Amino acid sequence: MRKQVDKSHYEFSRYMTKGRWASVWHQLDEVSKQHPESVLEIGPGPGIFKITAATFGLNVKTLDIDPALKPDYIGSADEIPLPDNSFDAVCAFQVLEHLPFDISMKAFQEMIRVARNSVIISLPQAGQCWPNTIAIPYIREIRFLIKNPFRKSKKHVFDGEHHWEIGKQGYELSRILDAIQLHAPSYSKITTYRVHENPYHRFFVLRLGNR
Repeated sequence: MRKQVDKSHYEFSRYMTKGRWASVWHQLDEVSKQHPESVLEIGPGPGIFKITAATFGLNVKTLDIDPALKPDYIGSADEIPLPDNSFDAVCAFQVLEHLPFDISMKAFQEMIRVARNSVIISLPQAGQCWPNTIAIPYIREIRFLIKNPFRKSKKHVFDGEHHWEIGKQGYELSRILDAIQLHAPSYSKITTYRVHENPYHRFFVLRLGNR
């Protein structure tokens, strides 16, 4: 395996959109809910999650194949050089799609092997949709997404970074969920959702329970 982008790819003006900031909030929210004493992040990019997590008392270590990103561990996601059950939570945000699908599922298995309690990932989901909000004063706010019913799924073409995306031909959400459930322990629980402020990002939270 080799890196796909140079460190300059993560420059603020070209990388940190408002939608990506919203996804970082969900990253922190989901990991914090697990109350982990230790967290391993696969593919840290510019290191925003680790730095922000530290502000809120989360102990995050990182793994990447690119030494220029200064990860705590240098290694490949599909062969994590760490023992079983090394971290309470293991996460990878917008990372697995950078690997061919079969290898990404091997990396997912590796994340499960290294995790004690939970695995949290986010993946890109193609397909146009529109976020909507209905605010009922003094009662509640209802958020929902409306998909474009006229837009057909397209065949994915490798763009130098993404080998696949949810919603492209052959990578329907049902297939991704089946693959995740196939590799996950039978006793685990899986939840998934798209980020309202950034529907391109879909989260999957795998709770392993007590091993």
